[in-house]
Amino acid sequence: MTARGGTSPVLIAGGGIGGLSTAIALSRRGFRVTLLERSAFAEESGAGIQLGPNATRALRQLGTLDAIEAQAFRPEAIWLFDAISGKRLATMPLGDRVEERYGAPYLTLHRADLHAGLLQLCQSHASIELKSDFEVTGVEERDAGITACAADGRSAEGSMLIGADGLWSSLRARAAPGAMPRFAGQTAWRALLPRAQAPSPYDAPVVGLWLGPGAHLVHYPVRGGKDLNLVAVVEGGEPAHGWNQQGDRAALLANFARWAEPPQSLLNMAESWRVWSLHRLRPLPRWSAGRITLLGDAAHPVLPFLAQGAALAIEDAVALAASLDACGGDRALAFPRYEALRRKRAEQVQRAAEQYGRLYHLGGPARLLRNLLLERRRGVTLLNGFDWLYAVESRTG
Repeated sequence: MTARGGTSPVLIAGGGIGGLSTAIALSRRGFRVTLLERSAFAEESGAGIQLGPNATRALRQLGTLDAIEAQAFRPEAIWLFDAISGKRLATMPLGDRVEERYGAPYLTLHRADLHAGLLQLCQSHASIELKSDFEVTGVEERDAGITACAADGRSAEGSMLIGADGLWSSLRARAAPGAMPRFAGQTAWRALLPRAQAPSPYDAPVVGLWLGPGAHLVHYPVRGGKDLNLVAVVEGGEPAHGWNQQGDRAALLANFARWAEPPQSLLNMAESWRVWSLHRLRPLPRWSAGRITLLGDAAHPVLPFLAQGAALAIEDAVALAASLDACGGDRALAFPRYEALRRKRAEQVQRAAEQYGRLYHLGGPARLLRNLLLERRRGVTLLNGFDWLYAVESRTG
């Protein structure tokens, strides 16, 4: 079969979830791909990840869902707690109810397992070339194509370049000069525990979400249910790059001194914590310039309060590949089409994530009112509120 877009491959900078998903999406539509990754394609984050049905539906479109489900976990519900009293406020059904409603499952898994599944599928596609230890440090555009240059003198040539290089994208400046992420005034911490050691209610097959003044805690099973992933987010901290720094356990625990005993006991079980700063980025005036377009966190980073960062990148991958296919590989037509498909959606999720973050961290009378409203709502009613997020398909292609 002749590759789409002529003989030149599509270049992708970044071998994370977004970059790997894009490579698969393009390959399935007949494009040749060269994927440039600054590391050895190793996912070292050690973090868990939640994939809502919008994300798993997109993975099914890519033919990758079966490859990751063996390592994933299907939680039965989300339990919402008040962190000060320890009281369970509400239950939102997941499991079969989500799959029946949205046509795709809600999964939790280790980020490395998702990355490994996507990488393995890329390695099985003859039309995808993987180049490791290739950090894009320069770009040269010509009438006939584009060249990505690495610090060690290597280069790669293609018809276009997709920037899937994350929050601190080096390619973002090509489309939006001067656009830089800003510290959101919040810090996230993560840890991993053997689930067999977790007492009730942490051994339950659910996502637990504890809401407290200025902080919240979420936990859920990963590795097929063998481990329990913990993520705590607190207001404050200092801005820093990277998300794999060793955290000061005592500093973390000090933020939860007023919490009820059950969540405090869980936090105390974890001996080692990793910490990272949360950042936000104002919507970019455009995602594309010339032969370059952006994808995922490079284009629209989202705060983690709706667990949608990876999902948006996977959706982007499907939409971009569909746009290039529909436009016969002509990036001048495809890039604006892709951006038109995705911009409103991405900005809606960004805004909603910020709103949920404020809701999670309410204190004083506002906290009590939030709790009262949650207690009065039935679980299915809570799920209805996510139809806008989980029931979309047409906006990805």
